[in-house]
Amino acid sequence: MMDLNRPWPLGLSRGTWWRFALVFVVLLALLAVIDRAASVYGQGLPEAAVRFFRVITDFGLSEWVLIPSLALMLLCAGLTLVIRKWTPRLALFEMAQLYGFIFVGVGLPGLMSNLIKRALGRGRPEVFDQVGAYGLTLFSNDVAYQSFPSGHTTTSFALAFVIGFISRRWFPWVLLVAAAVGVSRVVVGAHYPTDVLGGIVVGTLGAYMVRNFFASRRWVFRFDAAGRARLRPWAAVRRLARPKRKPQPL
Repeated sequence: MMDLNRPWPLGLSRGTWWRFALVFVVLLALLAVIDRAASVYGQGLPEAAVRFFRVITDFGLSEWVLIPSLALMLLCAGLTLVIRKWTPRLALFEMAQLYGFIFVGVGLPGLMSNLIKRALGRGRPEVFDQVGAYGLTLFSNDVAYQSFPSGHTTTSFALAFVIGFISRRWFPWVLLVAAAVGVSRVVVGAHYPTDVLGGIVVGTLGAYMVRNFFASRRWVFRFDAAGRARLRPWAAVRRLARPKRKPQPL
């Protein structure tokens, strides 16, 4: 199991970043060899499998995460302005920070992915006959030329790590769903495997970056003496959730 408390995944640091960049480039080169073949194979799977992945792929849509998290953040923040009791007010503030982390933790990597894909303008599998697997149309607003990286994969992996930072026990399951979303993008003909790899990297590193930013300001998380990011105790929320003890009869 990954140690999600470390500032960056898999031992990534300022001193080792170049190794990870090199590994990423090598993996991209290896996957690029099978990009077209994997795309054709995935789209040629039995219809039942394709239907399954068409359902799974929608878990990579960002709207179902961003809209509720933003609404709940604003609601909790707004209620802190009208509720005067200290403990409920502090509990609402804690929850507003949590929903804010979910919103930014998923939304920022998604924004990064969208900026990259528009800047590169890689053609999707649907335009293979026109531009091939590696044709680029720089700074394109045409959705057919926004293949790298996969936005759905970025969102699903960012969400997996955002949830994992908050609750470790859910991490293996949401990571499995994220991986299925990545596979689905090839099966439905929207992306190549290299696009999926790009989405994994952007989503993962983006979620870590947001978590570290929050921890540096002691929002939701904090850094301990060893430099590991820890979830802060929700003192006010727990105080409200704790059942009140009834006075014992004399």
